[in-house]
Amino acid sequence: MAVVELEHVAKVYDDGTRAVNDLNLDIQDGEFVVLVGPSGCGKTTALRMVAGLEEISEGVLKIGDRVVNDMTPRERDIAMVFQSYALYPHLTVYDNIAFSLKLHKTPKTEIDRRVRDAARILDLEPYLERKPRALSGGQRQRVAMGRAIVRNPSAFLMDEPLSNLDAKLRVQMRAEISELQRQLGVTTLYVTHDQVEAMTMGDRVAVMRKGELQQVADPQTLYDDPVNLFVAGFIGSPAMNLLEATIGGDNGSLYVQAGSERILLDNDTLAQHPAIKAYVGRDIVLGIRPEDLEDRSLAGATEQGAMLNGSVTLREALGSEVMVHFSIDARPAVTQDVMELVEDVGDDRAPDEKTDEGRTVIVGRFGARSRVRAGEDIQVAVDTRQMHFFDPETGLGIYHEVPEPAAAAASA
Repeated sequence: MAVVELEHVAKVYDDGTRAVNDLNLDIQDGEFVVLVGPSGCGKTTALRMVAGLEEISEGVLKIGDRVVNDMTPRERDIAMVFQSYALYPHLTVYDNIAFSLKLHKTPKTEIDRRVRDAARILDLEPYLERKPRALSGGQRQRVAMGRAIVRNPSAFLMDEPLSNLDAKLRVQMRAEISELQRQLGVTTLYVTHDQVEAMTMGDRVAVMRKGELQQVADPQTLYDDPVNLFVAGFIGSPAMNLLEATIGGDNGSLYVQAGSERILLDNDTLAQHPAIKAYVGRDIVLGIRPEDLEDRSLAGATEQGAMLNGSVTLREALGSEVMVHFSIDARPAVTQDVMELVEDVGDDRAPDEKTDEGRTVIVGRFGARSRVRAGEDIQVAVDTRQMHFFDPETGLGIYHEVPEPAAAAASA
């Protein structure tokens, strides 16, 4: 096991394209870190540089106490699990797992011990004499994991290993990989484009966009305190609702005005976002997650709480909850950051989606007992303590200090 350190690492291609720019990331001994972001953000390129499959253009890469920039993949003492499994179809499961050990001329008794230990951990003992074509997708992925385990590497590198599996098997396998990593305690860098996968598996999650690290933190911090509009919109499903708004003041109280909707900012909200006081009379972007909206008629939604007035356009009953799309008299946020976010992640709810002039459709995640129907007018309770505020010019979150453009890198 070892610490993996990337210090100002960059990948610049011959045509000048910067696939990865100034990447700084420390992965602690035994830590599970996930690189996540939309397609083309540079996460796989970063992983391949750690593996030695891509040359590092700038910066320093350390594995343990060694600078490995000029070392071959074999010399780096890492094991990689690929999206495609990369199994040899003519070899049995046993021989696939043992392949790298045989290349290193490991004694036969040691090979047998390691292969059978890995097979036991991965529940592959009944399949050791089978060939890959006789295995399910999940079993093939376990074989690929077994081939990595037997090497006892300093670090695991995983490049979207679950993307070829169906949805149910992905859920099962991500739990198995997480448990396996905790059991082995091996430093792991895992790449995925699936933010749900990233949030459920990683000790920390590093969000990338267009070759640059946006924020690295534990999953809950990413969700609760996104550093900018991109992280806020990328993390969470369904995506955060983003609205044009203004901060106003009235008799010593502050409120956020989005179209005709006015929400009073209580003391708890102001304590979490004290810098919002500097925005009185200024435009902001208001973010509200679907799970922080609730049908007022349900228990806990009091008349004294903040409310939005809407008209239901679509109801999606999911058994344990109801996704309700409803229009409100407010405008969607249409900043450069928001437009690029829509382009990057393919959000179906584009910022210009309006039922008519000045109205915007947003999504609420209501309790299963909600009985609202399409075409009805509703009142929706807002958990104001969970609202998010962003500077429309910098795209940065408004928390304890007024965000400056230079603060983005520091926050990451």
